[in-house]
Amino acid sequence: MDSTRVTEQPTSFERPQPGVDPADPRGAFLRSPAAGAGAALPAQGRSGAEPPAPGAVTAGGPAPDAADGPASEHSQPGAGPDAEPDAHRPRPAPDGIPVQPADGQGRVDRVPAGKERRTGQVARPGRPTPMRRDGDRLRFVGAATRRIARGIDLDEIVMGLCRATVPTFSDAILVYLRDPLPVGDERPTGPLVLRLRRTDRIPAERDTEGGGFMPIAPPEQPSELDSVGEELCTVRPGSALAEVLRGVRPVFTDAPAARAALPELLGKEGAAAVPDGQRAVLAPLRGRRRVIGAALFLRRPERIPFEADDLLVAAQLATHSALGIDKAVLYGREAYIADELQRTMLPETLPRCTGVRLASRYLPAAETARVGGDWYDAIPLPGSRVALVVGDVMGHSMTSAAIMGQLRTTAQTLAGLDLPPQEVLHHLDEQAQRLGVDRMATCLYAVYDPVAHRITVANAGHPPPVLLHLGGRAEVLRVPAGAPIGVGGVDFEAVELEAPAGATLLLYTDGLVESRLRDVWTGIEQLREKLAATAQLTGPDHPPPLEALCDEVLDMLGPGDRDDDIALLAARFDGIAPSDVAYWFLEPEDAAPGRARRLARRQLSRWGMDDLSDSVELLVSEVVTNAVRYASRPVTLRLLRTDVLRCEVGDDVPQLPRLRQARATDEGGRGLYLVNRLARRWGATRLSTGKVVWFELNHG
Repeated sequence: MDSTRVTEQPTSFERPQPGVDPADPRGAFLRSPAAGAGAALPAQGRSGAEPPAPGAVTAGGPAPDAADGPASEHSQPGAGPDAEPDAHRPRPAPDGIPVQPADGQGRVDRVPAGKERRTGQVARPGRPTPMRRDGDRLRFVGAATRRIARGIDLDEIVMGLCRATVPTFSDAILVYLRDPLPVGDERPTGPLVLRLRRTDRIPAERDTEGGGFMPIAPPEQPSELDSVGEELCTVRPGSALAEVLRGVRPVFTDAPAARAALPELLGKEGAAAVPDGQRAVLAPLRGRRRVIGAALFLRRPERIPFEADDLLVAAQLATHSALGIDKAVLYGREAYIADELQRTMLPETLPRCTGVRLASRYLPAAETARVGGDWYDAIPLPGSRVALVVGDVMGHSMTSAAIMGQLRTTAQTLAGLDLPPQEVLHHLDEQAQRLGVDRMATCLYAVYDPVAHRITVANAGHPPPVLLHLGGRAEVLRVPAGAPIGVGGVDFEAVELEAPAGATLLLYTDGLVESRLRDVWTGIEQLREKLAATAQLTGPDHPPPLEALCDEVLDMLGPGDRDDDIALLAARFDGIAPSDVAYWFLEPEDAAPGRARRLARRQLSRWGMDDLSDSVELLVSEVVTNAVRYASRPVTLRLLRTDVLRCEVGDDVPQLPRLRQARATDEGGRGLYLVNRLARRWGATRLSTGKVVWFELNHG
């Protein structure tokens, strides 16, 4: 072993062993200039190692003895000759992050024998102490990694790295990340491109008196570090930057390879602004499988340069940051998939139905659990009716969202068959049992008829809807509770209620009215009072706007009321006035098409829509002729005047007509072709008693 031996204070807080000097180098990091990069490795002490001579200088200061007075605050307990072995107690490491000093603050002098020693100068109050001890570095790395680990998304992790290192470890930092960042096992395509994600510097205008920072240039004299950095950098295969990134380990920028890589990363002007010597560290950021970026730590020329042990600190910071970024990207992809799944399960837009206006809201239980089993839907039905559906599958997982999607699809299919609400719930119950055991859900299914101004409601264990009348009175509708979907073996009951024009029906899930702070009936009563109070603001003759009403309802939620997903569907009943409806029965005979033309012409004349008479007569004649040809019961004809003119022809034949191209020799088959060319929209819907063929025309 070389006689020139440099020792430091041990970082362990354990009780010293009898006969062992506290300044023994076992476990300490070597700092000999001759050690070079190898100084980062722990030196293994030999059993026969001699203790330092009395008065030997360590990196933490002179060894204390009786003549030196009280021990330094950095000295180990029990280091003095008078200390008793049992007087030592474990001392917890402080949480504070030590601050790097400037050159001249706690300066380190080189002695001829190759040892380092402190000058013994007492730093002025408010000035930082040197982060020269291994314990200081360990405490800094611990505090910095805890700050980085607190981040859950990409920006938080990168910001945590910057805030933890500036100004404690460096005066400036530049973080470059791969663009785009690969996710999981994805193999990146195209060249490696680094994008400057974030920079952080000590602000030039900050007053450093008492703050622990060294004086820096005033605002009118910007520092060279302010010009470092470019937005994009393309890493060419085989270039110096590619070799440095492939090396994984942090390097000083005064190394030949790093100095050649800087112009590629920062540009020529940025590379020229990097301080000379060991005042910059380039650290590759490597995730679990590949390099995902790089971090550049910079110190100003007036500050002390980095040391060899600082490469270990930079490596730890880069490793923790890269792994955190990798996990944040994976988490972001999972959150994106969950959001997309939930979004596609819910209606993208609500339909525009005759005689009713709709608004909706959906809120997940939390930002970290954005999927759930709540859903809502509005389905147009024949006869200008609309089905209003709201449901809730148990749980907030991807499984709950998948089951919700299947039940919603089933409900849409059953609604297309124009089944009664209780029959729809019965088939949903059977579908839930086919999906598996414990597939429980609640659902409320309502059908609104704007012509009859009636609503038919069936419930399967769901909270009852609230009806807000035009005068401001809010009432909870009395509908049978029913059993949840998935129980099996139960019957569902439907009730028919009045739906006056101007009233608003509110369908919701239990997340709006139930939480750990209140029961469901207390929440329903609060919802009723909130609706009544909101209606009072617009007066008795004007209902509140739907969108604003939904926002006001959600404002009733308190900080502890977001335990579950919330789905909200509001329907404003405008209805269709009786004067805008004309209805006839036609016997299935050859004279029916002619009678239908005359009735339609007469009604259009009453409504002042004579300009549509020719088109309506032609289309009505074609549709009625097709119905009379196969019907055995009376054919229905109905005209509705809203924003468009709608004509509906119903018969008792379940087969739906299909549009086809008639040949030149065919005598028929051109009726639907004319309807398709002249009508704004048209369609056919199968009913339990037959079908309805309808078409719409625009009017001035």
